[in-house]
Amino acid sequence: MPNRARLRDIDWDPVHHLMWTVAIIGKALARLWGRDVMLYVGGVSFFAMLAVFPGLAILVGVYSLLSDPNAAAQQAEALSRLMPTGAQGLFRDELSRLSHAPLQAVSTQSGLAVIIGGYAAHRGFKALLAGLSFIHDEEEPRGFVGFNIMALLVLIAAIVLLVFLSAAFLFLRFLTAAYHVSPLQGAPWLYSEWTWASFGITLAMSLIYRYAMSSKPVAWRASVAGGAAAAQLCMLMSLGSAFYVEQIAHLGATYGSVAAVVVFLIWLSWNVNAVFLGGALATEIELALDSQEGFVSPAQKGPRAKASGSGS
Repeated sequence: MPNRARLRDIDWDPVHHLMWTVAIIGKALARLWGRDVMLYVGGVSFFAMLAVFPGLAILVGVYSLLSDPNAAAQQAEALSRLMPTGAQGLFRDELSRLSHAPLQAVSTQSGLAVIIGGYAAHRGFKALLAGLSFIHDEEEPRGFVGFNIMALLVLIAAIVLLVFLSAAFLFLRFLTAAYHVSPLQGAPWLYSEWTWASFGITLAMSLIYRYAMSSKPVAWRASVAGGAAAAQLCMLMSLGSAFYVEQIAHLGATYGSVAAVVVFLIWLSWNVNAVFLGGALATEIELALDSQEGFVSPAQKGPRAKASGSGS
């Protein structure tokens, strides 16, 4: 029987799989830290910060035309709980100002925000894709036009995914609060913004690693594994950055009134590093899957393996 033959061919030795996993993680860390990836981390973080607040203006403006702007404020505030406490104040203040501003003023700001936020977001995704391509050792990079179109498509897809997941999350909470309907009452994690953020990041990064990190699609197993790792690392980095800025580095005494901005940038940079590490893991898993035993010599792997091994 073919299925039985496949089962017999699988290596069930847990020690081997543990060693394989440790080797992959070590190579991914060397691939990430042995290069100038921090330049891309800085670029993505900077443009993400520029795009966030125009994005809030767009969100509140759309809700002002279609529904209640307070709903947008509640939705964005729920997502802001993923950030350290010091950075949440920035969002709450801006959301409070936008939700209480006149409709005409919000609409005008939203129109300007489309231009400013769209430009910053596009540049941020270009920096993200350039960093992932650099980590992946892309041998045939896209041309100028193709690269810009890909960044634009990824931006549009990210916006659609964000709108869909946030709307579903808000609708679920609305059902629970308004009609006292609680599907899956035994699973409180279903109503947590952490769960939805983790699922969204896994889906988004799996697709980005698969289709946008390289001109040739990356294997699904490697892409999904990298996306899941990136999501969990982002959650861990959010908790870690919150602990760092609240318990270890008391930035208010050093940076004064701009401490909230510094906290936000620290949170952003840690999460961008997690995304790039997910890309490095996807790359190393793809290389390992190309071999029968999971470990390949540099001669078999080609330029990408040599670059990975020369890091650090």
